[in-house]
Amino acid sequence: MGHREDLLEGAKRCLMDKGFAATTARDIVRESGANLASIGYHYGSKDALLGQAYVALVEEMNLDAPPKWPGAGAAPGSLAHFRARWEAILGEFPAQRALWRLSFEMALFGDRWPDAHAVLVAAQPAGRSGLLAAFTGLDEDTLPPELVDTEGRLYLTLLNGLTLQWLFDPGSATTAEALTEGMRGFLDRVREVEESGTGRRRGGGA
Repeated sequence: MGHREDLLEGAKRCLMDKGFAATTARDIVRESGANLASIGYHYGSKDALLGQAYVALVEEMNLDAPPKWPGAGAAPGSLAHFRARWEAILGEFPAQRALWRLSFEMALFGDRWPDAHAVLVAAQPAGRSGLLAAFTGLDEDTLPPELVDTEGRLYLTLLNGLTLQWLFDPGSATTAEALTEGMRGFLDRVREVEESGTGRRRGGGA
């Protein structure tokens, strides 16, 4: 590997060990075997490098991997498939606790590291499209932008909420089964309202 790759790997290890706030440029240099000047040359700044390292760590989670729940063979878009995906994602949470903690460190204190924050903001659309493809079975490369910006946001919002619950208390966090049944109840009520015409009458009077 060259210095660029060495720096990225070193930064990933530092993040998982120390987090954003406690990682210094010298930590990364020591971990990677590169030199201080190479950080600026390859990434512009230490914070930009840490942002790239975080994105790489998230990508390595591979949320598109086949679900592990027995219902994994269900048709994409079905509630059974919805549950299977969340079972797979939540099943990885114990091993990824340090990574999810980094997410909330950045969410709470990102203004302290503007270069890293900018990298993560730029990666948000890719996160939405990746989740959308995983849950719908659609080809990520051909997803309509409006779908990524609506349904993709829904999945990312659910992921962020579940992550926060799990970090706070895994024992009381929402399970994939509970989330699926909640979604089922919501969809049933929407269908009932739409079929009765109540939703159209309310919409017309708005």
